[in-house]
Amino acid sequence: METLSPGYWQEQNLELGALAPLDEAISSTVWSSPDMLASQDSQPWTSDETVVAGGTVVLKCQVKDHEDSSLQWSNPAQQTLYFGEKRALRDNRIQLVKSTPHELSISISNVALADEGEYTCSIFTMPVRTAKSLVTVLGIPQKPIISGYKSSLREKDKTTLSCQSSGSKPAAQLTWRKGDQELHGESTRIQEDPNGKTFTVSSSVTFQVTREDDGADIVCSVNHESLKGADRSTAQRIEVLYTPTAKIRPDPPHPREGQKLLLHCEGRGNPVPQQYVWEKEGSVPPLKMAQESALIFPFLNKSDSGTYGCTATSNMGSYKAYYTLNVNASPDRGWEWTRRATVHHWRARGLRLRVHSWMWNKEKSMGCWTLICLCLAAMTPVIPSFNLCTHLATRIRIVCPAPRVTHVCV
Repeated sequence: METLSPGYWQEQNLELGALAPLDEAISSTVWSSPDMLASQDSQPWTSDETVVAGGTVVLKCQVKDHEDSSLQWSNPAQQTLYFGEKRALRDNRIQLVKSTPHELSISISNVALADEGEYTCSIFTMPVRTAKSLVTVLGIPQKPIISGYKSSLREKDKTTLSCQSSGSKPAAQLTWRKGDQELHGESTRIQEDPNGKTFTVSSSVTFQVTREDDGADIVCSVNHESLKGADRSTAQRIEVLYTPTAKIRPDPPHPREGQKLLLHCEGRGNPVPQQYVWEKEGSVPPLKMAQESALIFPFLNKSDSGTYGCTATSNMGSYKAYYTLNVNASPDRGWEWTRRATVHHWRARGLRLRVHSWMWNKEKSMGCWTLICLCLAAMTPVIPSFNLCTHLATRIRIVCPAPRVTHVCV
């Protein structure tokens, strides 16, 4: 062990066989005298604090060995705030939180930008020892203001919007977005406010509009640590004028011969189309069956088949949609000379009745014959739909469920 001076000594741990010279310490520990250790215990300590303007900050000062002396807090102007538990400055915003021989904590509420600076904690030992706490006050940015939008835009126009926010400290950042899409604006410009403490920031963004942007919100957001993740933004909704589009919707979706059909021309655009003109390929336009945006067929037939066009017009332009109509035959007319299509057997009360039936389709006429081949025993009717049945062959005519179709019993 090597003696350095009165009150100090140094211990060195040497490793034998090391490449370093023997007189060089591989590791060492320096011990201070008992007096120096006592003085370090009397050194107060504190921490820097950051507070949002209008909030509350707590200043805490602690010491291990108070040496029978009191702690004191003073502001950046060196005005004493508290000496121990005694208030020294008449400011109701400053309150005592805790006062013991080892700690003095105070709070400052409704913090203003002017409260920013270095606060000093002192303990009046010999000599007087102090600790500094830097209080940083954040200026909250104001809600951003968007300017530059004057009236409706036309599709493919370019527009420039500007955004501005004041009162931030340090200077805030501005970002732009359109819906979920981020817009890349110009770099944020920074200007110091007249109070010399806060800043005004501004940014601009230029973009080309499309029809999908009609009714979209262009949002300017301010990002700042004082907001602690809270959203502070302003939205500007834009209107985009664009040429119309149209599509034709049939009602019913699968029309058949004999049915009523409406073809709806559904126009979209800004402004919405107000004029609709119908025409059929090979015919002289316009069609007289049109009523506003719909084309009406009271009773479909095969001659109505063809390609139809609807022109939707607004003051932004016109758009023509097409629909091809194929008139299908009614399901009731799907049989073509089908002999013995159905064979039915009934047995009741000694009566055996066999029915053969067939149907055919010829243009717009429909026929249906039912042949009663055998009827044994004289009975009252057992098949209500035929109305009568005897032991002799009897011819009966009744109406079938389908229009203009009859059953004939032979």
